[in-house]
Amino acid sequence: MKKLLVLLVLLAGGLILISSFSAEENEPPTIHWYSWEEAISLNEKHPKKLLIDVYTDWCGWCKKMDKETFTHPAIIDLVNKDFYAIKLDAEQKEDIVYKDFTFSFNPEHGRKGAHDLAVSLLDGKMGYPSLVYLNEQQSRITISPGYKTVEGLQAELEFIGGEHYTSMTFEEFKLKE
Repeated sequence: MKKLLVLLVLLAGGLILISSFSAEENEPPTIHWYSWEEAISLNEKHPKKLLIDVYTDWCGWCKKMDKETFTHPAIIDLVNKDFYAIKLDAEQKEDIVYKDFTFSFNPEHGRKGAHDLAVSLLDGKMGYPSLVYLNEQQSRITISPGYKTVEGLQAELEFIGGEHYTSMTFEEFKLKE
């Protein structure tokens, strides 16, 4: 009887262990979000475009985009392949040092205040969510304000990730699709 009990306990433990490994392997893919500092450092070693999602904690459309758009497999694949993705809270209080300049939270900007880096990236047009695309040299390609559906974001990612922005407008690109 004791041998049977020990065998059952070992078997149960083994099943739990196996199921935990299986769960990790079966976790759905996600966008790899980097901090500003991580993305800039990676970009210096292995250049890629940057995709910056400028958001706030209170933004309902930002949450909807996180839940519905950024979880779609096609979006995840395109972002992870062609970009270093950054989530930038436009109201974060932590400083960000970039190119020997310290960007800080500015309580005087807008009603709730805003981070100077977000203000700079968005040219002071503080709408959320907003996506900012930078090229490999960290120069801005474009600002894309507002909520994006899967189809809308996929078109943008293909346009920018595929370098089409260098030879045509986004409207021309959409007509060719």
